[in-house]
Amino acid sequence: MKELLLSPDHRFAVVQSEPWMAEALEAIQQASFPSLAKDELITAEHYRAHMRVFPEGQHAVIERESHTVAACSTDLRTQVDLNHFQHTYMEAVGGNWLTTHDPRGDWLYGADIGVHPAFRGLGLSTLLYTARQNLVRRLGLKGHVAGAMPKGYATHQRSLHIEQYVAKVVRGEMFDPVLSVQLKRGYNVWGIIPNYLEDPSCGNYGVFIVWRNPNMAPGAKTEG
Repeated sequence: MKELLLSPDHRFAVVQSEPWMAEALEAIQQASFPSLAKDELITAEHYRAHMRVFPEGQHAVIERESHTVAACSTDLRTQVDLNHFQHTYMEAVGGNWLTTHDPRGDWLYGADIGVHPAFRGLGLSTLLYTARQNLVRRLGLKGHVAGAMPKGYATHQRSLHIEQYVAKVVRGEMFDPVLSVQLKRGYNVWGIIPNYLEDPSCGNYGVFIVWRNPNMAPGAKTEG
């Protein structure tokens, strides 16, 4: 396995996902999204398909000594119209098969990211976001977008509208276990997506986030 990125202590490495990892990736998915609708969960078979469709966009974090798969992320290339960003998760990812991947797409779309509970708090999501942003730079794409799951919203939805909750998270007045991390990685909130997916932890909402490639000159062509 080619190591794409190392953690500061060299304990973990980001690598390109490989078929032998598929069952472990499914286990991470189930542990990361326990309340997500079953038909929206990514399975081992889906992950193997992702590796065939767009291998560069599939990342895993490996504990180097044990070769344990500790975290993972899934991305595809797509075209993005920032004036019309409303969509559902399943539409964006082709029913979890990545049939929507466009090899000439000028944006990277974050379909999935998860860290196994046994390895949380070790900076592994930061490693994955760095690897994704490195891929955007290497391919010369405009940036990285995703439908973030505001997973802390469930406990506040009786007292706050989703727009109020997100605004408080953006201002640093409230912490969201997903969105707050993404904001620290340089992402900006673009808008709210109702009925993005089926998960009560986020009230079924998605938050459309955007990270722009700082190396991408306006009007520059992307690698295709």
